[in-house]
Amino acid sequence: MKRYVYFLFWILLLSSCTEDVKFNNPAFQTLKDNVFWKAQSYKASVDANENLIIEGFLGFEKVTLQTASLTEKTYILGVDNISKATYTNTFTDHMTVFSTGMNSGNGQIVVTNYDIKTKTVSGTFKFNAVNLDENDTENPNVSFTEGVFYKVPVSDASGGPEL
Repeated sequence: MKRYVYFLFWILLLSSCTEDVKFNNPAFQTLKDNVFWKAQSYKASVDANENLIIEGFLGFEKVTLQTASLTEKTYILGVDNISKATYTNTFTDHMTVFSTGMNSGNGQIVVTNYDIKTKTVSGTFKFNAVNLDENDTENPNVSFTEGVFYKVPVSDASGGPEL
């Protein structure tokens, strides 16, 4: 009987020794044409027109998200050239650029949090961008879904407003 008590004691002791790990790491990731894509580096800035520009880089690839402001809200893509998304690939000699813009592509960027103290921005995005090279019939568009940017540091671009 003592064995069972000791055994039960050790099980309770070991099971209560868990460590709660919380990750608050900045991130920029998405599904590019249904394939996981995670930026190796990322940054955000505010330009002279007070547009928020968030960039994620993976090798020769770059995703750029631009919103009309730092305001926490949903920005619809494909209706103007201010809030837009761009994907650029410079792997080959010919740079491939996909973009949303006025009546071109669609999607949304949702800024869920702008932390003034830590100067970081978080949110989600999804978009379908059109290849700017109309002659590239093999790759007419690219799709990004389930995109997340989390606590990306925001810097003041030269000439931009003071954050």
